[in-house]
Amino acid sequence: MTTITSIEELATLIATAAAASPERRILVGIAGAPGAGKSTIADAAVEYLDLAARMHTAGEWPRAALLPMDGFHLPQARLVELGRRDRMGAPDTFDVPGFLSVLGALAAPTAFGPTGTTVLAPGFDRTVEEAVPDAISIGPEFSVVVVEGNYLLLDTDGWGEVAPQLDLTFFVSLAQGIRHQRLIDRHVRFGKSREDAELWSLGTDEKNAVVIEATAGRADHTIAL
Repeated sequence: MTTITSIEELATLIATAAAASPERRILVGIAGAPGAGKSTIADAAVEYLDLAARMHTAGEWPRAALLPMDGFHLPQARLVELGRRDRMGAPDTFDVPGFLSVLGALAAPTAFGPTGTTVLAPGFDRTVEEAVPDAISIGPEFSVVVVEGNYLLLDTDGWGEVAPQLDLTFFVSLAQGIRHQRLIDRHVRFGKSREDAELWSLGTDEKNAVVIEATAGRADHTIAL
């Protein structure tokens, strides 16, 4: 396992993987604990690839799309029914079958190439903490889909079927203190009081982080930016 220390290095590895399989779309997974920065890193990698694709000869760099896992949170009403609302974000609070279905659709030959079809996926509104149906549209022109989320490398609660669908995987590593502060700040930014943000970040989120960190060894590469 190698450690990636720049977005350029990350994008180059993804481009190399895509070039090795030009006949199909590849799925790249970026996993990590809450607050580790995986969303920011995934966004930056997609932006880098798209800029490179525009600046260079057609086909030299792949076009990339982004699929965050957050859109597959179960609705809050359903979590209340299940008695899981107070630990939203745990492995069993997501629509894992729905997530697997979208990954399968993205990897299907019919979804890539000149005659391919568009795949729709849910987004996530952090201000109300609810999924938004069909908010993400991934067209057949994208030869890479960067998938980011907490449990991509987990092997329990049905998540074990995810990693085999990913062609290349990364785990984002970040010092715990920095991760905690980023997470608290994010919760405050989206409406929680500072006290509630700290309680949630150091309680529910940290319990999930312990589970997620244990999956780091399953990744092909580590990211430390």
